[in-house]
Amino acid sequence: MHPWNKIVTTPIALLFLYLVLGAANASADNPPEITADGLHRVHNTQMSLVYAKPGADLSQYNRIYLLEPKVAFRKNWLKTQNSIPNQTITVEDMQRIKSELATLFTEVFKTELQNNGGYVLVEGVAADVLILRPAIIDLFVISPNTPRTRGQRGAIDSTGSMTLYMDLIDSVTGDTLVKAIDNKVDLTRTRIQAPNSVRNEVAARAMLGEWAELLRLALDEARTTVSKR
Repeated sequence: MHPWNKIVTTPIALLFLYLVLGAANASADNPPEITADGLHRVHNTQMSLVYAKPGADLSQYNRIYLLEPKVAFRKNWLKTQNSIPNQTITVEDMQRIKSELATLFTEVFKTELQNNGGYVLVEGVAADVLILRPAIIDLFVISPNTPRTRGQRGAIDSTGSMTLYMDLIDSVTGDTLVKAIDNKVDLTRTRIQAPNSVRNEVAARAMLGEWAELLRLALDEARTTVSKR
């Protein structure tokens, strides 16, 4: 099995895929087999959707250029949060949460790629440099931590959910080699009376860590397969 985490594709993820791939026939039941830019769907993977350029070879990349992830909340998230009694979330709060998640994303992925994969992180182009262009979309934080929230919520079924969208790009040619998309939901029910910020960071770190490991395993597999030829 290819090292990507296979789960059910969510409608919001498919909508995003429709927008960025230009796939006119994208739907929850029938994602496109070939994207508008010629990438072919990879079946039996461990992510919701993976598309790859035919003949793409990831084994040549020993260095990684990790771009800062874009982060976007689920539509109407702010309105939903502000409908909860004793809670007020501002646009500034949203920007802070997005910034904090982007920083955490970079930290988690760099640690996994460097410490467990032995990849060198760079900020430049070369034949052995692979660009990772990530985005976190459909972010839904159930219990955000803000100065204007009175008290903390007790038992919660989940801290929230988010969807990863990532392009793997050849740094020299600019060709997109792989597109991947996956959704994760935190399902760790807890009654611990910890601050929301602690709960949210722990859950986010765990979800990001799973994605980072899957990416590292995919890159490792590509190098291992070539070395056995």
